[in-house]
Order: sequence, then C-alpha cells, then structure tokens
Amino acid sequence: MTSEFDTLEGAARWYEAWLAEAALPLWADAGIDPAGGLFQEKLSVEGRAVEAPRRSRSQARQVFVYAEAARAGYGGRWLETARTGFARFLTAYQRPDGLVMNSAASDGTPLDREADNYQQAFLMLAQAALTAAGEPNLEAPAARALAALGDRRTAGGGFRENGPHPYQANCHMHLFESAQAWEAVGGPAWAALSDEIAGLAMDRLIEPRGAVLREFFDADWRALEGEGGLIEPGHQFEWAWLLERWGRARGRDDALQMARRLYVTGIRGVDPVREVAVNALWEDLTVRDGAARLWVQTEHLKAALALGRHDDALRAARGLAKYLDTPKRGAWRDRMLPDGSFVEEPSPATSFYHLMVAILELSAAAP
Repeated sequence: MTSEFDTLEGAARWYEAWLAEAALPLWADAGIDPAGGLFQEKLSVEGRAVEAPRRSRSQARQVFVYAEAARAGYGGRWLETARTGFARFLTAYQRPDGLVMNSAASDGTPLDREADNYQQAFLMLAQAALTAAGEPNLEAPAARALAALGDRRTAGGGFRENGPHPYQANCHMHLFESAQAWEAVGGPAWAALSDEIAGLAMDRLIEPRGAVLREFFDADWRALEGEGGLIEPGHQFEWAWLLERWGRARGRDDALQMARRLYVTGIRGVDPVREVAVNALWEDLTVRDGAARLWVQTEHLKAALALGRHDDALRAARGLAKYLDTPKRGAWRDRMLPDGSFVEEPSPATSFYHLMVAILELSAAAP
C-alpha cells in the first residue's frame, strides 16, 4: 500500500478510505475477543489477535473510536460496537468507587486493581464520546469518577498519580482532553477542570522561557533535570493542540501564543529525511531517542492542522502513512527505527484512538 496524495484534501480522502474500508471493520472483527467480548490489546500486522494483558486504557480508547466513528457518520452500526464494548468493559473493570482498574486478563480476571489517573481520563473520554454519539447522558458516572480522584489533589494544583512518577504532565494532558470533550456535552464542572489544568500547564508544566513542556516533576512541581528531564516532541504537539482549542474557547491569547511556541519546540524533533517526529529530545533539544512511534506522528499532524501549518501537516500525513503499510490493511506499525525500518511487532490497539482523532481533524480541515 502506498500513499498517493500531494494535498491535504487528497490526504483526507486517503485516510478516510483506510478508516472506513479497513481499520474500523478489522478492529471490530479480529479486534474483539469472541469469548468474552473485550477488545483485544493487540493484532498482528497480518490482522490476527495476539494475546496480552488488557489495559483499561485500551478498552476505553476503542469505545471512544467506535463512538466517534458513529458520530462522524461512518455508520450507525459502530455505535452498537461502542455500546456493547463499554458495557463489557465496565462489567470487567469497574471498582465500587466508580473508577476502573488498570488491567485484566482476557477473561476479565483482575491483574492490577489499582486505578491510575491516566486510565480514568480515558474512561471519562469514552463516556463523553458515547454521550456525544447519542447514548443516554453519562455525565453522572463520569462526575463520580472525577470526584473519586479528589484525595489525589496536590497543594500546588493538579493530581498526584500512582507509580514511580507521581508528579507528571501526561495524566493531566489526558484529563484536560477529557474535560474539553465533556465541556461540549456536559456542565460547568468540566469547564472548571479544563481551566485548572490549563493554568497548571502554563504556570508550572511548561518552562516559559523556552516554551518546553516537561514530563516529570517534584512535589512542588519543579521539573526534574538530567535523566529525569525527558522532553517528548509528541507531547509538545499534543499540548499545543489542546491549548489552542482551550485558548480559542476562552479568548486567551496567552494560551494561543503558548501553543504556537510549543509547536516550534516540537518541530525541533522532526527528521526531514524520514518526515517523522522522533520520540525524545535532551534539554538542549538535541535528539535523545531517534526512533519514532506512530502516536507522535498523529500529534504532529493534529497540531499542524490546528495552527494552520498546512505544509507541515502534509509532511506529517505522509510520514504517518508509512506506518499503515502492513500485510493486512487496517493494521499498523508502531515503532520506526532511526534507519527508517520498523520493529517487527504487533499493532497496539491503543494507537487507534490517536489515528481516529488525527483523521477526524484532517477531515475537518480539508474542504
């Protein structure tokens, strides 16, 4: 499979065909376990199920994908896929406090009963997508999940995460995304959460002088340095996309300027030869990890579109298309090595969420 487009309009039509004809059918067929009905964690690049522990985020992201497919007009049947998948997800993963555990085996047996903030963000995103697609309003359970995170709030704002990096940007980024999704269909509590996280990002998570989004922090939200000072171009792009949307909604020029500056930081990690953005940079913005994961390319595309960088968006679309050249159309490659080759490994289901959002943004931007 080769991508044959030289305009954003052509790219949009190419990706829409891939989504409608190949990806949505494949992941609703081979991508669902016929025994328990949970979404598969992985498929081989030949389109066969690969057994693996099933993370909560994978279930929620696939619900989001199929709810968004129905809402965007790709076919009403996808809403039933989302609805059924969500019901099975809750049955297997939901805890008494309204949160969902981190992971389970294929038969639903709990593997990790902890409930990371990261996983809850995607629970809330799936609930918002189902509501937007016409399902009965799920704001009450989403609000309950948010309330259950209340004891994780920190004195400096934001939330403490489980695991080795309790003070981190990543879980806030996805809570920010979920809050924005709920703003479109929900009440004022979600706008307040959006505002809180935007404020934390601009005040503490992003270094103002260089407009660099940092990943890990101490308890006072001071960025970690050296080996802990990871800088990811993909997250520069993802926060730029989120802050651009929030800034437009609030009329905040400072957020729009920050989004543009984050984008400029992100493109320091774009390899012009491969037309892909790399995984990580050092603090001086030289390349730290020259490999390039699929999700980084979708975030480059989204941010370029949001900021009107159409030449960059076309380059990102061409780079991303390389990952979709697989024996089974509708699967994808995940990791490109510095020499342009790919790691031979299964397609992670979690990437579908990134692809879906990028394709919807591309469709909206292309006449």
